[in-house]
Amino acid sequence: MAATDMGLEDVVVSTSSICDVNGRTGQLIYRGYDIHDLVEHTTFEEVIYLLWHDDLPNRAQLDELNAQLRNNRTIPPGVVDVLRALPSGSPPMDVLRTVVSILGLYDPDGRDNSIDATRRKAVRLAAQIPTIITTYHRIREGKPIVEPDPTLSQAANLLYMLNGERPDDYMAKTMDVALILHADHELNASTFSARVTIATLSDLYDAITAAIGTLSGPLHGGANEQVMRMLLQVGSEDAAEEWIRGALARKARIMGFGHRVYKTDDPRAVELKEMSRELGERTGHPQWFRMSDRIQRVMLAEKGLHANVDFYSASAYYVMGIPIDLYTPIFAASRISGWCAHVLEQLGNNRLIRPRSEYVGPRDKRVVPLSQR
Repeated sequence: MAATDMGLEDVVVSTSSICDVNGRTGQLIYRGYDIHDLVEHTTFEEVIYLLWHDDLPNRAQLDELNAQLRNNRTIPPGVVDVLRALPSGSPPMDVLRTVVSILGLYDPDGRDNSIDATRRKAVRLAAQIPTIITTYHRIREGKPIVEPDPTLSQAANLLYMLNGERPDDYMAKTMDVALILHADHELNASTFSARVTIATLSDLYDAITAAIGTLSGPLHGGANEQVMRMLLQVGSEDAAEEWIRGALARKARIMGFGHRVYKTDDPRAVELKEMSRELGERTGHPQWFRMSDRIQRVMLAEKGLHANVDFYSASAYYVMGIPIDLYTPIFAASRISGWCAHVLEQLGNNRLIRPRSEYVGPRDKRVVPLSQR
């Protein structure tokens, strides 16, 4: 048996033209484009097209995708009824996982795994996941449901349906950037789950349900929630350094630092750090950024660990008024674009994913009769 690598660390299991993560140089590339270039010059809708196709769209292609997304945002009335009937206090990620699975029963393309049908299903899911998240939140808050606005972008519409108010241009742009930054990240745990699932030739809804379940784990998508809860526990920027040094002395796990791949700055964290700073100043709540900055400095000096994507997204979302338990669902509202891209790529050249394990148990046991055990 070949040597094993726990957690498949640095084990290459497939080829892909969708995304590249260079952990040594801190570079993230979507289909050949550097993430910083995409953040500066494109929108999330353009990035969706890029991930699902081979390049950025021209104007006609972008207009067509925008129309498809805007025409598919409304979720079926039966799904709204399910959202109303769910147990009080249901975790939003559990709700999202359940409702995405249910949506598969409503999709007119059913279990058609052709590329064209899967693309149509991808559009519906990308359009409807923000609606699921915001509709559930409005229901649990006892507030009227806000219907999607076909004149708004994906990012602006998400904030509008969540808060019931149109966001200003800066808030909409900030959310748009956050969606771009979270859109894909090569074979992370949830993406790998999606590819393993679709490789059995189930269907897109099965694959995305599996991905959402994987993302819900605190070691994957839930880290930014834990970061914000930590900042709230710290309480003030003056207490930040003493608090984090005390936590390190206790050998407590500090979420938002270190990465399985990046050995230098996470390029997404670089963008989010500036967003957190600017948002704090604009909203009159700069303390969350300052607190985060102090903690980051200590972690780098004491442990040599860089902030990852979860660290500064926590404070950025908080000052935007997003409830903490919606951080990971909003991650999914972005990552649906990458998950669908990987499903399409897997279907395009499919082979069942079936790795091996190295057996380390005993081999020479003999059955003792039940009466003698």
